[in-house]
Amino acid sequence: MQSIRFAFQKFIKITRPGIAYPVSGIIDFLVPPRCVNCNRLSAMQSGICADCWQMIRFIERPFCQIMGTPFSVDLGEDAVSTQAIAHPPPFSRLRSAVLYDDIARHLISRFKFSDRNDLAPFIAGTMIRAGKELIEDADMIIPLPLHRRRLLARRFNQSAELARIISKIVSSGHTYRKTRLPYRPMVLKRIRYTRQQIGLSQDGRRRNVAGAFMVEPRMRPEISGKRILLIDDVYTSGASVKSATKALLRGGARFVDVLTFARVHSDTI
Repeated sequence: MQSIRFAFQKFIKITRPGIAYPVSGIIDFLVPPRCVNCNRLSAMQSGICADCWQMIRFIERPFCQIMGTPFSVDLGEDAVSTQAIAHPPPFSRLRSAVLYDDIARHLISRFKFSDRNDLAPFIAGTMIRAGKELIEDADMIIPLPLHRRRLLARRFNQSAELARIISKIVSSGHTYRKTRLPYRPMVLKRIRYTRQQIGLSQDGRRRNVAGAFMVEPRMRPEISGKRILLIDDVYTSGASVKSATKALLRGGARFVDVLTFARVHSDTI
């Protein structure tokens, strides 16, 4: 019902933009928004109620300056985790908005597989808050691409939708102003169809996506010497974003930062 509600609202905005606001009020009255996690009535259009919001485990400082892994104690602003020292990632910095718990898993699952595109603004909003410094430093934003076969099966790339929203927002002090951060979804291409990462070991994940990405040759001049912000939904082992980062660096990018909605608690997976 909520997906139908969202589809109708989108249709009205496109076909009758002048009446979109009053029609949305009528829709809210007839089909009140419900929390995507607990299904209770929600006053918020974000897809999650106030009670569930309080249960989300947002990642706050202190955390590893490179991996964004939360620390249990404050080790200083520039502290780096032992994992980042022992196994330096190819990207410069990783930031995630929340820990990958039951609520985050439910949100991502509904967003990716249940046509709940209405969740994208909420998810992107939390990422903007978590990745403020990365967004400010970025020259352009690029989503982690899907192979065309998987894109046809899933019908949309969730990372691309999040990147598209984030690209319109750049932080300015403690507020956000609408502006343009170049969004370049065609720079990075997934050239090899890979099996799902679920169930694979860390080494299996790495081998599964090795060489799976490349920068389009015609796009290399555009990213040469630039700082790229790479967007994905969940950071688990990091195999996919690491492989994509290596492709971007080979293609001429100077630095790559990674921003995701959720991440597993341990960076040793």
